[in-house]
Amino acid sequence: MSGLAITALVFGILCFLPAVGLVLGVVALSRMRRTGERGKAMAVWGIALSCFGLLLHLLVLLGGGWDDVRAGVRDAAYPVFAVDKGDCFTTPGGGLAGVTYDVDEVSCAEEHDGEAFGSYRVSGADGAYPGDKAISAEADVKCYDLRSVYAMDLWAHPADVDVYYFTPTPESWKLGDREVTCMFGSSDGKTRLTGSLRNDAAMQTGDQLVYLQAARHLEDALEATPEAAYVEDDLPGHQEWAAEMSEALVAQTDLLRDRTWPQRSASAVAALVKDLDAARKEWDRAARATDADTFYLHYDKGMDLVEPAGAVPSREALDLGTTPPPHLVGDPEDSGDGGAEGDKGDQGGKGGKGNERDNGGNGDGGPGVGAAV
Repeated sequence: MSGLAITALVFGILCFLPAVGLVLGVVALSRMRRTGERGKAMAVWGIALSCFGLLLHLLVLLGGGWDDVRAGVRDAAYPVFAVDKGDCFTTPGGGLAGVTYDVDEVSCAEEHDGEAFGSYRVSGADGAYPGDKAISAEADVKCYDLRSVYAMDLWAHPADVDVYYFTPTPESWKLGDREVTCMFGSSDGKTRLTGSLRNDAAMQTGDQLVYLQAARHLEDALEATPEAAYVEDDLPGHQEWAAEMSEALVAQTDLLRDRTWPQRSASAVAALVKDLDAARKEWDRAARATDADTFYLHYDKGMDLVEPAGAVPSREALDLGTTPPPHLVGDPEDSGDGGAEGDKGDQGGKGGKGNERDNGGNGDGGPGVGAAV
């Protein structure tokens, strides 16, 4: 019995190397004519099945199905997990520190390690892996932008909750992973949360939505504080920031004036607008200050007029949060420090929508200045 004929039949049946089965079948037929070995039928079947396998492989390649085959192999090697906006989940290791290989989705009413509030595609996704620092720096900006959409009222945001994210690693980048998933987790990365933190536009009344949209202008300006911690180190930079604060206050008061407020909140909103108008004048003067002492003089007056306490009556009348975020303080020397920053996890994560992922994140430090938002 021809061993080549048997082997050709086996390769033809298995179909994973059809060209090998075809060659072995042809060689077996040629050899059997000279040696008198048996197995012609097996060689013929091996050739036939191998030809069928070659045709099948060709159709798969022409139809783009090979990508699906590769994806199947990849997913078998790197099991994926999906974390979508609004999902609450636990991790096998408990908490959001280090690498996560899998997550278990649970109800947000139950205890959970994280709550996803958005995702985005990494910039420059068509190029080489940009590195952990570049990806995490982008996440620090984009995740906080997504947070302000998912949880609009910062005053309703718990003090012991920070922002974390799943990011690609060099290994997962090679497999097509380009997605960063942003999530809420406890400040210590270990304590579990209970209840959803979702507080988006759909959950606000019309008056609440306008108020929060107006407040966002000032919030954004506060987060744009100069890098220099002291005015003396960069007076032009602080002047530019003061001008941005003035523009933000104009935008905020315009929105508040254009709204017809219910009787319950009208007087409180009017009082807030009055303070914000006065604050804008001080920020204008700070922007035109010719020395650091003059800047500090108007800065102090401007900050006094936008202290968080000034927004409490209007927020209370609109049934919004009335406890200012703890990172709001009022020291101009701290304006470039960004508050107390939380511990950062290892950046990166494996898998386009999950796979093995590293948990990154940083604390809710904030701009280091207080404001009535």
